[in-house]
Amino acid sequence: MATMPTRIDQELFEAARTAGEVQSRSAAQQLAHWARLGRQLEASPAMTAETIERVLSGQLAYDDLASPFDRAVVRNAWDEQLTQRMGEVDLSAPLSGAGLARHEADDDGNVVARPAAGA
Repeated sequence: MATMPTRIDQELFEAARTAGEVQSRSAAQQLAHWARLGRQLEASPAMTAETIERVLSGQLAYDDLASPFDRAVVRNAWDEQLTQRMGEVDLSAPLSGAGLARHEADDDGNVVARPAAGA
């Protein structure tokens, strides 16, 4: 994916940095996330950012959303969060520290066996 330089107001950038820390995103990732949400919100006048945040925070049930489009917007946000968090998961140290063997994929997708510590 190509990126394009753009000027961002310092206040907005700092807000993105702060919000991104909570969501484990960089300021640039948070700005991109907000841009995608904004694009989707503009396409649906019935869906508000507040509604999305209420569902994502568990204050509003997903099933209570009014339309399939609203549910799609929330599913997209969930997908972004899951993709981000899955990329950050590394269980190597806890498993090795517990003396457990494990299997994992290398950078090419090949399965690699990692023996238990001391084995």
